[in-house]
Amino acid sequence: MLYYKTYKRNPEDPWVVFIHGAGGSSSIWYKQLRAFKEEFNILLVDLRGHGRSQDFIEKHITEDYTFEDIARDVIDVLDDAKIEKANFVGISLGSIVCRTIGEIDASRVESMVLGGAVVRFSFRHKFFVALGHATKRILPFIFLYKLFAWIIMPRRNHTESRLLFVREAKRLARKEFLRWWKLTHDVNPLLRYFKEKELPIPTLYVMGAEDHMFLSPVKKLVREHTFSRLQVVESCGHVVNVEQPESFNRISIDFLQNGRFAIS
Repeated sequence: MLYYKTYKRNPEDPWVVFIHGAGGSSSIWYKQLRAFKEEFNILLVDLRGHGRSQDFIEKHITEDYTFEDIARDVIDVLDDAKIEKANFVGISLGSIVCRTIGEIDASRVESMVLGGAVVRFSFRHKFFVALGHATKRILPFIFLYKLFAWIIMPRRNHTESRLLFVREAKRLARKEFLRWWKLTHDVNPLLRYFKEKELPIPTLYVMGAEDHMFLSPVKKLVREHTFSRLQVVESCGHVVNVEQPESFNRISIDFLQNGRFAIS
């Protein structure tokens, strides 16, 4: 079982499940906890090989895995915590995990807030991932991660997010890093499928205006999907919840409480 922690406000209140991205852990949500705990029951999860779930990999996983495997880990946590249905808040590659949970069992997902969402890789990103894939057994993995973080979050105001993710990534074992890198390398067919098949789940994308790698594909997807909306946060890069926490919290909580948009 993955490591998880709950904050229960009231049995009648809705649940919010936070899903971090690759190289992170549930600790990246520290700027959300206070605001969300006032309104919701909270579930924090450390994904495979991350945070306090590192021993999960060491004891149970010996081979490569897929986003479906990761999503089923989270569903197992929901079952263990006796949570029938929840709202999901994901960041970066955590957005793919949220979407995959909805694909496996949409009845478990009330709505989704996806920050810094990854819905398509640009040619530049594909080239970098391919380069990293070719050299991953030669170069130190933390060098690749630092370079990757700088490419995604290059500006001065992105520094806190960049350093946070590098710090968390240092806690990953090399073998675990290579598993997640392979996931990224092989994810394009899955993303194309998600684009072509929309789920009937209200979804809010919260993207930074300076998220130069991932904002444009999200804009295009939202124009094509009926159940999706987009909120762009100014002066903000990829990791919206860290760089602009007050805006992220306000936008997300308002959507989760009041923003169920009717579909005609």
